[in-house]
Amino acid sequence: MSDIHKSLVTIPNRYAFLDRIDQLVKNKTNLSLMLIDVVRFSDVSSSLGFRVGDVILLGIANRVNQLFGSDVLLGRISGDIFGLVFSGCLSESQLREQFDRLIEHFKTPINFDGHAFIADFNVGAVVNLPDNKDTIKLLARAETALKQAKESKYTNLQILSLSKAPHTGRSLALKADLQRAFSKNELEIYFQPKVNLNTLEVVGAECLLRWNHPLDGVLFPGSLIEAAESYNMMNELGYWTLEQAFKSALQFRLQGIDIVLAVNMSPTQLYDINFIPTLTSLSETYCVELNQFELELTEDVAFSNSLMVKKQLSEARALGLNIAVDDFGKGYSNLAQIRDIEVDIIKIDKSFVMELELNPVNLAIIKAVQLIGEAMECDIVAEGVESMEQMHILREAGIKRGQGFLFSKAIPESDFVELCRLELSVGTSFPLDSRAG
Repeated sequence: MSDIHKSLVTIPNRYAFLDRIDQLVKNKTNLSLMLIDVVRFSDVSSSLGFRVGDVILLGIANRVNQLFGSDVLLGRISGDIFGLVFSGCLSESQLREQFDRLIEHFKTPINFDGHAFIADFNVGAVVNLPDNKDTIKLLARAETALKQAKESKYTNLQILSLSKAPHTGRSLALKADLQRAFSKNELEIYFQPKVNLNTLEVVGAECLLRWNHPLDGVLFPGSLIEAAESYNMMNELGYWTLEQAFKSALQFRLQGIDIVLAVNMSPTQLYDINFIPTLTSLSETYCVELNQFELELTEDVAFSNSLMVKKQLSEARALGLNIAVDDFGKGYSNLAQIRDIEVDIIKIDKSFVMELELNPVNLAIIKAVQLIGEAMECDIVAEGVESMEQMHILREAGIKRGQGFLFSKAIPESDFVELCRLELSVGTSFPLDSRAG
C-alpha cells in the first residue's frame, strides 16, 4: 500500500519529480511516463473555491497512489496535472490497460463536505528509450502526447514514441514555421508597461514574444512555443528572447529611458548549465547591468525543490537580477512553500484584479499577499488592471505597482519608446483615457 499524503505539498512537484526521473534515466532504468490531466477541474475551483479544490486534488492523488501501488512514482506537474512513472518499457496495450484501470476506478465519486466530484482524465504517455538520457526531451514528448489527447474528439489517451517526431502535416508545418521564424526574423519583442500606481510613472516593462506572420500579421506565438516544446528548441527560443531584451535595454538607456525589464523564463533554461554564463556574457556584450532585469517564473518553478533550480536562481540574484513569481495565486501551491524561497517580486494573478470591484474576497486575498510581501521585503505587482476603480482600490490596499490595459497593452518597441517620451514631456501624467481597455 502506498503512503497517504496529508497535503499537496508532500507530493513531489514538477522539478522534484524531474530530478527523480533524471536519476532513473541516467542509470539507464527502463521506464514509461504518463501525464494525467484532470478534465474540467477549473470548474471545481471556480464554483467551490480553491480550498475544496485542493482537498479534491489531494483525494485524487491518494487514490491514484493506492490504485497503482508503491512501485509507481507519483508527481505533480502543475495545478491539476499529475505524472506517473511505471517501471519498464510498457507496450501500447499495457499503457491502455493502465489507462482503463484509472478511468474505471474514478467512476466512484470523490466526496467532500457535501460535494461530489467524478474525475475524468486526459492522459499522454511515452516510453523512454534505453539510449535516451535527456529527461527534458522525455517530458516534452509526454506533454505533446497530453496536448494531443486534450485536443482529440475521439480519445482521452494519446501514446507517442520517443524515437521520432510525429509525421503529421500539422507537426511538420509547425517545425517549418519555427525554423522560418528564426531565419527570417519574424519574431519580435513587445513591451507592456509596469506603472507606479501612485505617480503613474512607467517603472518597468514585461517583455512579451510576438510573431510577425507573413500572411496572418502579428500573432501570439502559441503555436511556435508548441513547436519549440515538441522539437526541444525551448532553450533556443528562450535565449533569443533574453538577448532581445538586452538589446532593447541598451537602446532604452541611450534614449534616456531608465526602467527595469522583466523576461519570462523557460523552465528548461534553469536546467541549463550555460544559463548563468549566458547572462554574464550578454551583460558584457551589451554593456547593460544585470540589475536592469527581472526574471519572471511561474509558481511551480519558483517553489521548485530542485537543487539545480535553486542554485541557478541564487546565482542570478547574486549577480543583481530580481526574481519575480508570476501569476501568484493562479496555481495550487501551498502557502507554506513561500516561506522557504527568496524572491524580490510577487505578481498577483489578474483573476484577482479583474473582478476586484465585484468580489470582496479578491480584495482580502490581495491584502493578504501585500502582508506577505511586506514580511518578505519584496514588491507586489498587480496584473490585469483595466479600470480606474480597480486602480484606486489597489492604491488604498497599499499596492504600489501594476500593469494592464488601463495603462497599455503590449506594444512594439518604437511605440513603447514614444509612450515613455510622452510621459517625460508631460511629467507624471499618464494618458489613461486613451489606454483603457
